[in-house]
Amino acid sequence: MKVPELKIGNKVARVPIVQGGMGVGISLSRLAGAVGKAGGVGVISGVEIGFNWPTYTKDKIRANREALIWHIQRAKEIALGGVIGVNIMVAVNDYEEMVAAAVAAQADIIFSGAGLPLSLPALVADSGVAIAPIVSSARAAVLLVKQWLNKYARLPDALVVEGPLAGGHLGFSREQLFDVSGKYSLETILGEVLVALKQLLGVRTAEIPIVAGGGLYSGQDIARILRLGASGVQMSTRFVATEECDAPPEFKAAYLAASPSDVVIIDSPVGMPGRALRNTFLNEVSRGERMPDMCVINCLKPCVPSQVPYCIASALVNAAKGQMSEGFAFCGSEVHRIDRITTVEALMSELKIELEQA
Repeated sequence: MKVPELKIGNKVARVPIVQGGMGVGISLSRLAGAVGKAGGVGVISGVEIGFNWPTYTKDKIRANREALIWHIQRAKEIALGGVIGVNIMVAVNDYEEMVAAAVAAQADIIFSGAGLPLSLPALVADSGVAIAPIVSSARAAVLLVKQWLNKYARLPDALVVEGPLAGGHLGFSREQLFDVSGKYSLETILGEVLVALKQLLGVRTAEIPIVAGGGLYSGQDIARILRLGASGVQMSTRFVATEECDAPPEFKAAYLAASPSDVVIIDSPVGMPGRALRNTFLNEVSRGERMPDMCVINCLKPCVPSQVPYCIASALVNAAKGQMSEGFAFCGSEVHRIDRITTVEALMSELKIELEQA
C-alpha cells in the first residue's frame, strides 16, 4: 500500500505517525524536530518543560512558558517545514498559560489529554493552531465533541484515541487495564469511537481524522489500525530509543534493559494509573518510603501532597536528568522489544517500509 498522508487542520504530515508527547523532558525540540523533518508529527511535551531553565526555581510558570516557546521555535528550525505539535496536560496548574505560550510560538497542533480539554477552543480562539484532544472512550469523545459544537461551533481538528497499552498516564481503571476480554482494546475502542461519531455527526465525521495509539510497535501494527478506519497512529516508546530523543543515556539504557516483567502499573498522583518500568525508586514507593513532606513544584490540579505516595514531578525531573534512583521511566507495553538505539530517520524509514509491505 502507498503510505497515506495525515492532514490535521491546515498541516499535512507525509507519514501518518504522530510521535506522542513524553514528559518530563523526554520529547523536547531535538526529538520533535527530527520526527517533523522525517515526515511525521513531532510532539514536544509541555509538562514541566522549564525544569532546566535558569529561572525555574524562582518563577516556575514563567520558566515553563519561556522554555516551551524556545523549544517550539527550535523544533521548527530542525523540522525544516515539518509539522510540530505540543502536548499539554489538562491536569497541570499552568494549563492556560502553557496553551497561550504554544499559541504565541505558533505551534502547529496542540494535543491535550489527562482530563477533557473542554475550554481549549476558547484558549486558541482564531489563532490557526489546530487542536486535538486525547480520549480513551467513545463516551468521552462524544461528550467533548458535543461540548465544542454547542459552545464554540467547532470540531476537533483531530481526535487521538489512546488504548490501554499506552505508556504514561492512562484513562482506564485498573480493572479495565487487566481485562482480557478485549472489551477495552485499542481496536474495540477505535471502532466504538468511529460508530459514535458517525451517529453524532453523520457525514461530518470525515472532518475529524482519528489518530489511534497504545501498544503499537511495527509498520504492520500501523497498517492494521489504518485498515480499521484511523487516519494515523500515535507512537511514543520506540522514539525513546533514538539518538535524537532528549532523554538522558541512563533513561534510554533502562528501555534497552527492560523485560516484560519490568513493566508495571503504578498509581499516579494525577489520579490515573500509569504504565512504567519497575526500578528501585518505585519499589521504595510501594513500601511507602517516598511520601513527600511538602509540595515544592505545585504542578498538578488534583494533587494533595499529604495524600500522595510520591512527588511525580520531582521523580520525572530526576529521571530527565539521568538520576534514575530518584525517579522512574514511563513506558509503553512493548518496551521489552527494543534492543538498540537508532536514529529517527532510520526508524521512520523502517516503519514506512513495513507499512508499505503489510
